[in-house]
Amino acid sequence: MFDQIIFLEILPYFLGLVATGVTGGLIAGLLGVGGGIVIVPVLFWIFTSLNFPDEILMHMAIGSSLATIIPTSISSARAHYLKGSIDLNVLKKWGFGIFLGALIGGFMGKYFGANELKLIFGLVAFLVAINMLIKNSFTVSKKLPVSRFINFLFSSLIGFISSLMGVGAGTIGVPSLVSFSVPIHKAVGTAAALGLFISVPATIGLAFSGLDVPNRPPMSIGFVNLIAFFIMFPVTVIFAPFGVKIAHLINQRLLKIIFGGFLIVTSLKMLYSILL
Repeated sequence: MFDQIIFLEILPYFLGLVATGVTGGLIAGLLGVGGGIVIVPVLFWIFTSLNFPDEILMHMAIGSSLATIIPTSISSARAHYLKGSIDLNVLKKWGFGIFLGALIGGFMGKYFGANELKLIFGLVAFLVAINMLIKNSFTVSKKLPVSRFINFLFSSLIGFISSLMGVGAGTIGVPSLVSFSVPIHKAVGTAAALGLFISVPATIGLAFSGLDVPNRPPMSIGFVNLIAFFIMFPVTVIFAPFGVKIAHLINQRLLKIIFGGFLIVTSLKMLYSILL
């Protein structure tokens, strides 16, 4: 009887993580965002329901999301590569900067308060959504900057902010690439690959920086919860290629609307949670 009660109490959280993994995988393939834009808010809600300390809830959600993005990015990037939608020139120009920015952000994450991380997540996601929903997206240039320094500065900022949001390269990377006149399908595919340049260093940083933080959920390495990771990552990897197939079947405008719609909903929910 006692075992049944425990099972019924745990089941909703397990199913929630599986559903989040499915959704995150589809969105990773469809939008190149690594699924973090969905995973972070859901993990935050789950950890809140389990009554873990408020001051580390956002950190745990971000760290666990980034860990899940690692295998998802590999699966999604492979599918996009086979479709020929990864711009290797962008990887060469932005890869190192994004990696370094994400590594710094991962190690510095512990010094940000929970509400500060919510504010970063909510505001950036909202601004990106507005940009994507506008019919004529803001265009900076018809090509990437020529200057290596500007590329490094811009890409490292993308990596830094993305690591503090717990998302892949798509949330900021896709609209950034589109603003440099990269076609949306190329931008999505390239962002899927760049997600690996964010998730690996940022996960390492958050795992190490959170080791000395008390009252973390069980089975956690720093700010990375292994239970959430091992439940979600198999389904995200399985469903990411399906998202890629869908991405190549719909037009660019519809893809932007879907991307922007998801960001609007999640950003407003995150900003509203600061007021509670």
